[in-house]
Amino acid sequence: MSPKKDTQKSAHQGLSAEERAAMKETLKERKIAANKEEMEKAALEAIAKMKEPDRSMAKRIHEIVKVAAPQLTPKTWYGMPAYANQEGKVICFFQAASKFNVRYATFGFQPEAKLDDGNMWAASFALIQLTPAEESKIVALVKKAVS
Repeated sequence: MSPKKDTQKSAHQGLSAEERAAMKETLKERKIAANKEEMEKAALEAIAKMKEPDRSMAKRIHEIVKVAAPQLTPKTWYGMPAYANQEGKVICFFQAASKFNVRYATFGFQPEAKLDDGNMWAASFALIQLTPAEESKIVALVKKAVS
């Protein structure tokens, strides 16, 4: 085996199946990064593949983010729906509970989100269910993140 293949093999051995799948998704995302329509199509396809209740929450979050921050571009990020600024940096994202077999989905923010509040603030939120109360909080957070 060539040294390059040995290095690739050893690099992949420490990764879980979920991590390897996320890496494959990232490579696909890079190929379509210049086409906004294709990026949104990929985000909607990722949502469509989710199990319930993740799929319903992701669909609703997609609608909320598009209305609250129309300047953000839907895309996928490690195979999950995400929303990026004009520079292509992810501002917020949805991670399905089923992605890593955990008990709750996550709606999170990246460092580019303008959520700073003193010396400590939340950067992600666990989601079990979306009610009007959670939707209102998401709208406020997204608007603040892009302000």
